Amino acid sequence: MYVKVTDGNAEIYTIGKLRKDNPNTSFPRKVPDAILASYGVYPYTDADQPDYTVRTQTIQQGDFSQVDGAWVRGWTVTDKTADEITAYDDAIAAGVRNKRNGLLAETDWTGMSDVTMSAEMTTYRQALRDITTHANFPNLTDEDYPVKPE
Repeated sequence: MYVKVTDGNAEIYTIGKLRKDNPNTSFPRKVPDAILASYGVYPYTDADQPDYTVRTQTIQQGDFSQVDGAWVRGWTVTDKTADEITAYDDAIAAGVRNKRNGLLAETDWTGMSDVTMSAEMTTYRQALRDITTHANFPNLTDEDYPVKPE
């Protein structure tokens, strides 16, 4: 992972691009850092990803900077708009409803006319139907779902 620095601006660069940009130059298979530096090409590392809140923020790789003489690519965290947060919540809610519908479908057979549904199964199925009123909805954990009776 390399950057080429031109007029103080660093852009992602490859050894293949270096060879293509300099067709009359023969480079060794492993180009030493000193030779790379003479062409303004330097290795870089990615900074550790910062903490962010998926629901309300987005993250993307940011700009390059020099830290203790080495090039590092940072991160940019930005706040989502209200519409983006709503879309995120809607997608999570749809996923919860899909999971709920699947869990209900697994027990549909218990409601057939030739099967007597137990009180526990009736309670379980009602709890699944009521999952959208759960205090944590739509951000449910596995512990928030009702336990299927045996």
